[in-house]
Amino acid sequence: MKELKNILKGVSVETAVGDQELLVSAVVFDSRKTVQDALFVAQKGVDSDGHLFIEKAIELGAKAVLCESLPQDLYPGVCYIKVRHSNDALAVVAANFYDNPSRKLKLVGVTGTNGKTTVATLLYELFQNAGYHTGLLSTVKIKIGSQTFKATHTTPDSVSINRYLAQMIEQGVTHCFMEVSSHGIHQSRTEGLDFDGGVFTNLSHDHLDYHKTFSGYRDVKKKFFDNLSKDAFALTNVDDKNGNILLQNTKAKKTSYAMKSMADFKVKILEKDFSGMLLQLDRQEVWVRLIGDFNAYNLASIYAVANLLGVDKQNVLRLMSQLESVDGRFEYQRSAQGIVTIVDYAHTPDALKNVLETIRGIRSGTESLITVVGCGGDRDRTKRSKMGAIASELSDQVVFTSDNPRFEDPQEIINQIESGVAEVNLYKTLSVIDRKQAIKTAVKFAVKGDIILVAGKGHEDYQDVNGVKSHFDDKEVVKEIVEKLKK
Repeated sequence: MKELKNILKGVSVETAVGDQELLVSAVVFDSRKTVQDALFVAQKGVDSDGHLFIEKAIELGAKAVLCESLPQDLYPGVCYIKVRHSNDALAVVAANFYDNPSRKLKLVGVTGTNGKTTVATLLYELFQNAGYHTGLLSTVKIKIGSQTFKATHTTPDSVSINRYLAQMIEQGVTHCFMEVSSHGIHQSRTEGLDFDGGVFTNLSHDHLDYHKTFSGYRDVKKKFFDNLSKDAFALTNVDDKNGNILLQNTKAKKTSYAMKSMADFKVKILEKDFSGMLLQLDRQEVWVRLIGDFNAYNLASIYAVANLLGVDKQNVLRLMSQLESVDGRFEYQRSAQGIVTIVDYAHTPDALKNVLETIRGIRSGTESLITVVGCGGDRDRTKRSKMGAIASELSDQVVFTSDNPRFEDPQEIINQIESGVAEVNLYKTLSVIDRKQAIKTAVKFAVKGDIILVAGKGHEDYQDVNGVKSHFDDKEVVKEIVEKLKK
C-alpha cells in the first residue's frame, strides 16, 4: 500500500478532488483488473476510452481515479485526479508505485526497425555469461535471471515494465536490456524510466499504418533519445542516414558504430559461410556463429554496449564467439537430403532484403533460392507491394502465402503483395493461401543443395485468423514436411 500523494510525485496535476493521503493497493488501467483500493487510470486509447469504465472500476473497489476529464457525477470517498495526458501520468505513477526500480539497475533500451530483439537478447546472454545478474524485456520473452515469462508486446505497458523491474531488483539483477518499440514510445510506456543507455539499430519502412508518415515514425524514435539523461550513453548506427538525426537533441554521451563510415566502434566482415563469420572489431578478429551484414551490425552494437558498460574487451570478444542465433532469427538447418532451410522473422521490406542478400552472398551460385513469404493483415498495407518486389527480384522462386491475416481477406493481401512484382519476374511466383501447403510446395520444388527461406513469422507459434489464434510454428512445419517428403 502506498500513499496516493507519494505516487503522484512528478505528475502535473490540473485538478484534484478528494483525499490524496489515502492508501492505494495497486495501479490499474484495465477496469476489469481493478482490485480493492486501487488507483484506476483512465486512458484514451486507439480503440477504446477508459473514461467510459470509471464507474465500473469504482464499483470493483477503486478508491482513486486519474483521468483527463472528470466525470459529471463524483462518488464520495473517491479521489479524482485530472491531468492533461493520462498515458504520461500512468508511466510516472507506475514507476513511483514500484519505488522507481529503473534507478536501481543499469537499464539499456534498444530501438530501431530491425535488430531490436537480437541485440537485446544477445546482450542479455553475453552479460549472463559474463557473470552478471541480468534481465531482459523483449518481443520474444521476458527473463529475470533464469526465470522466463511469455511476452505479449514488444514493449510492455508501464505497470508491467515497472513490476518486472521491481522483481529484478528483488532478485539481485544489476543489468537489464529492453526492446523499445515506436508504439511504446508514442504511448508513453517508457516515460518515467531511468535509462543508462540507448541503442539505435536502423530505420526502414514499418508501422506506417500507425505513424502515417516515415518522418513521424522517425521522430517518435528520436523522442526516446531526446529523453536520455546526460549521464547515459546514446549509441547509433551511423551507416544509417537517420542515425545522427535521432541524436541531434540528446543530452546523452554520443557514440557510434558502423561498417562503412567513420565510427567509434568499427566492424568488418573478413570471411563468411553458413556456419558463421570472421569479424574484425577494434582491429581484433573474432569468429561468431551468426551470419549476414545485419548481424555484423548487431554484434558491433553489442560489443560497443558491453565496452560502454565496462566489460573487459577481450572478455567481450570471447563471449561473443559463444553467442547463437535468437529464436526465429536466421535459424538455419541442413536436412539429411541436403536441403537448407532458414526460418526468419523478416517482416519488413528492409529485413527481407537483408536476409535474401545475405543468402545470395553465401551460396555458391548453383543452388536455387526459394522464398515463402506473406504479410500480416490489419497492418501497414503500403509495405506489401515492396515485399513482393524484393522477394521476386532476389529469389529464384517465390511462394506468396498467408502470414497472420487477422480480419483481412488472405487472398486480397496476396494480391497486394503480387502487385509489386515486376513483369519480368512474374514467372517465378505463385500463391498458396494455406501457409502449411505453401511451405510444402516450396519443399517439393527443392532439390539437393537448394535453399528455402520461410520468412515473416520467425519465433511466433501461432497463426491469427479472424481473431482466432491457432498453433502454427514455421520451424515445426518445415521440419515435419522436409522429413516426410524427402525420405
